[in-house]
Amino acid sequence: MIALLAPGQGAQTPGMLAPWLEDPAAATAVDGWSDAVGLDLARLGTTADAGEITDTAVTQPLIVTLGLLAARRLRERTELPPSTIVAGHSIGEITACAIAGVLTDDAAVALAGVRGREMAAACAAAPTSMAAVLGGDEQTVLARLAELGLDPANRNGAGQIVAAGAEEAITELVGTPPEGARVKELPVAGAFHTAYMEPAREALEKHVTTVAVSDPTLPLLSNADGDVVTSGDEALRRLVAQVTRPVRWDSCMATLGARETGATLELPPGATLTGLVKRALKGTPTLATKTPEQLDAAVELVTEHGR
Repeated sequence: MIALLAPGQGAQTPGMLAPWLEDPAAATAVDGWSDAVGLDLARLGTTADAGEITDTAVTQPLIVTLGLLAARRLRERTELPPSTIVAGHSIGEITACAIAGVLTDDAAVALAGVRGREMAAACAAAPTSMAAVLGGDEQTVLARLAELGLDPANRNGAGQIVAAGAEEAITELVGTPPEGARVKELPVAGAFHTAYMEPAREALEKHVTTVAVSDPTLPLLSNADGDVVTSGDEALRRLVAQVTRPVRWDSCMATLGARETGATLELPPGATLTGLVKRALKGTPTLATKTPEQLDAAVELVTEHGR
């Protein structure tokens, strides 16, 4: 059994779309998605600098775009077995929903555009931030976050928790980390996956009233608890709720372990999820794809482990 993983915000790099747009069908698709989200995704994914693509309103549709292009190319070359598990981290969960058949690719990119735009607007409403807490005892770390009024916005497993909340509390956490842990503030616009994102959740809730969904055709893991979601309506509900709730990637990896996943394939542009798998599910074969040249290796991994 193989798992297909879709990365989240922070994985973006300048020029990441360029090699994928050499495919005329991909370029045509991106032109249409650009019109849908009101952004020149082709330019942003090829010639824009790191600062421009760090903007939340840009990053989120761009990451979903790239993940979907790579998934399309992979499926042109090999069939994903019905047992293939699909999971995405944060914005990557939208990519995962499209791959699993819950959303069309067009609907997924449009939803990512709304999500990114509204989350960026919510970030501007108050000075908030996020920081990665690496190492330390999990309960000690969680207690320290609670003491500072911070949320564990991403519980990633493998000794990594991302804290989110008021900027001054994040600054204090960086200055006085939990015992045995290191803390690194992240270059993000604000406190994602917390109550600060409530305006974005409300906007998404309105947007999805016109979004058509289907039930997943592949096992789809939820960021809420790592469970397999079997209803398209429930998957969409969870996508909306996810904006203000913690990402439980640790639970997703626990499910991968419990299902004895034979290998993981991470879609571009990320490698972070692959690193987490290597630490939490030691010995599991992994591959993080970046360019079309790695599709041969991806097909080989699917063929060998996709049973």
